[in-house]
Amino acid sequence: MLWLSEILLQHHELETFEELVEVVRERARQGEMFFRMDVRPPFADTPEDWEEKLEVAFATAGRR
Repeated sequence: MLWLSEILLQHHELETFEELVEVVRERARQGEMFFRMDVRPPFADTPEDWEEKLEVAFATAGRR
């Protein structure tokens, strides 16, 4: 199971929400099956609908 907090701890270099979205997509492509969002991303550009955007990025990663 992939946790959002795990991604944030492993990738201190991330500076924007869009960079986070790309990491989530890549982890899904690598075979992660489940994704949990246990914290709010700490970026200034994090949108109000961040949970939906991350879920879509994870769910559609293999189709793009």
